[in-house]
Amino acid sequence: CPLHNLIPEWNDIILSGNWGHALSRLLKANSFPEFTGRVCPAPCEVACNLGLHDEAVTIHDNERLLSDLAWERGIEPLAPADVSAPLVSVVGSGPAGLAVAWELARRGMRVRVYEKDELPGGLLMYGIPSMKLPKEVVERRVELMRQSGIEFICGVDAMQIADQLLRESDAVVLAVGAGVPRDVAVEGRELSGVHFALEYLDEVTRCVLEDRPAAIDAAGKDVVVIGGGDTGVDCVACALRQGAKSVTQVIRAQCPPPSRDAHELWPAPRGVYQQGYGQREAEELFGSDPRIWSTDTMGFAGGDSVEAVRIQELSYDGARHLVEGTLREIPAQLVLIAKGFLGADSSLFEAFGVGDVERTGDTHLLRAGDEDRAAVFAAGDARMGSTLVATAIADALACAGEAYSVIA
Repeated sequence: CPLHNLIPEWNDIILSGNWGHALSRLLKANSFPEFTGRVCPAPCEVACNLGLHDEAVTIHDNERLLSDLAWERGIEPLAPADVSAPLVSVVGSGPAGLAVAWELARRGMRVRVYEKDELPGGLLMYGIPSMKLPKEVVERRVELMRQSGIEFICGVDAMQIADQLLRESDAVVLAVGAGVPRDVAVEGRELSGVHFALEYLDEVTRCVLEDRPAAIDAAGKDVVVIGGGDTGVDCVACALRQGAKSVTQVIRAQCPPPSRDAHELWPAPRGVYQQGYGQREAEELFGSDPRIWSTDTMGFAGGDSVEAVRIQELSYDGARHLVEGTLREIPAQLVLIAKGFLGADSSLFEAFGVGDVERTGDTHLLRAGDEDRAAVFAAGDARMGSTLVATAIADALACAGEAYSVIA
């Protein structure tokens, strides 16, 4: 676990029925189990040795149950920091931004969080669908943080006030995530109806929050999702809920073996066949898993709007190459590109005078402070590139410790 969760320990305590003790051990390493217990893909379960011959331990569900228990029993806010405490400005309120803010506040720092959107939460609020992470789960955490003295300033582009933040803060932490999407450079990319996945997911959430029709709607359409990660799964699930006519997920990777054959891979990493909630729902609705494996996207066809996706099979015998004679078209009136992310927008780092973020090394410090300017740190996906929510939180906690040692 990136967060070094004490998984075997609190699972064993759950088995003994001591829920309070199990909860205390969970919170020892993880500040936000209500998030990770809902959105983490749980690679720990894939790695569970019991899964070699039976169903793995339900680590993900156990974590969510313990977090729900914590909120049911009540979580006390932190004591607000003294007015004379050092001030840290956190740019971004996604998983890393919230985690670094909470940890620094716990250590007695004054913290202000700046968010460009209307509501705090970043990816948790706008990038992850409500059925996977209900927005009231995010809102109650933000409210607890407010009660702990953490300020949230929303609807502000931090690049426009970078000089102000550098002057008035003792430290600035850039935790804006890795929001620059990876594109596909193929013919027809400019056609209407081809969108980045996060653009679609953001719109799906906003139309729910604002109680209005969606500007990007899958209703009655053949939907093609390009990419097989968690974001692609979310796109599949949202398209189903909007009433898509069909959903197909085009994936370049080979189909992994079923879990019953996982022992053949031992001791190599066990990449086993799994279904996310979106794929399970699609199979229940349409009768088959929506994924097409070992297939590359060659282009988009249509007039002004996309009408079809050209795909071609891939062979993995030695080196990966296209299989001749397998080029074909599948219907699509909505295409969602879920190929991952390239990193954070470099212009933000330039605004804070540090250039693009260096993603090597262990330090989170990008520039030391002086009597006129705050020290600048980076945390989470903004520093490492796109990764798991749990990894971003873990990196943010490490960044908080480093920042505290510099300014305390």
